Amino acid sequence: MTHNYIGKTGLRVSPICLGTMTFGTQADKQEAFAIMDKAYERGINFFDTAELYPVPPSGELFGLTEEIVGEWMQTKPRDSLIIASKVAGASNGWFVPPVRHGLTAIDRFHIERAVEGSLKRLKTDYIDLYQMHWPDTIVPIEESLEAFDRLVQSGKVRYLGTSNDTAYGTTKALMKSEQHGYARFESIQNNFSLLNRRFLDELATVCRKENISLLPYSPLGGGVLSGKYNGGFHVKGRFAEYMDSPNVRQRAMATRFLNEKTKASTAKYVAIAKEAGLHPVTFATAWSKQFDFVASTIIGARSAEQLDPIFKAMDLTLSSDVLKACDKVHEEILYPMG
Repeated sequence: MTHNYIGKTGLRVSPICLGTMTFGTQADKQEAFAIMDKAYERGINFFDTAELYPVPPSGELFGLTEEIVGEWMQTKPRDSLIIASKVAGASNGWFVPPVRHGLTAIDRFHIERAVEGSLKRLKTDYIDLYQMHWPDTIVPIEESLEAFDRLVQSGKVRYLGTSNDTAYGTTKALMKSEQHGYARFESIQNNFSLLNRRFLDELATVCRKENISLLPYSPLGGGVLSGKYNGGFHVKGRFAEYMDSPNVRQRAMATRFLNEKTKASTAKYVAIAKEAGLHPVTFATAWSKQFDFVASTIIGARSAEQLDPIFKAMDLTLSSDVLKACDKVHEEILYPMG
């Protein structure tokens, strides 16, 4: 298996990263262990979690996912694993993170509290990649970076990353890191799939010019690209659950990804996959990892069985003709992603 470096770091990661946000809700501890064991045995060495997980976020359950991952980590050599976690910010209005009584911020106090909690739950003395879960629009980025840098200098964190960020925010953070001599963000974790290509605008340019790696999440568009919502009947899935949520923003997110236009384009992508002899999940996962600025694509699962078509994308490269067919679908069916 080919391993990729993240940014300018010494972290060499598998082309597939196992996301863990389902652990503790949609997958209990026993199933989560089975999922992680199967991924590890297949050669996946990169695991992504967060203090906020599992999802949907809950004041009663936050931190449970890290506890499950931490217990599982004790069964494996620590230096065989690349572990990523995140500090919860204010989520830019999507919801109030149920962490530290909803008063989260990316400032010195919260960063220090967050990392100590994560280290304790993960049962480790260092985190390989520590990420800002959302940019903080109030706290100056210099303060955030100074606090993050102290974690790196102390050895509690090896490298830093951001997520759900913009081209402006990422570029400004890089500029301030260079200006003050702080450790920089080496990665960015943003939504990226056949149904959401916004990253290919300015952010892709930032990654290429500054040697930052994208760690795309939701390569299946929240499960939409599997084709399961195209059957005309109600199915289990995150967006199906969000459709019925009392949270207005969750319903808005579900509608943004699951609507008539996205289902129409998904039908076309499924047909392209079929012609190529590929499972839709394999196909969509392979597409998301095929860009030069991508180090590892983050996937999730509710059961160990769901990993099988994902594994087939590990070393798969889609042909130029297939990529052109995908581009044509994108041009024919545009959908609002703002």
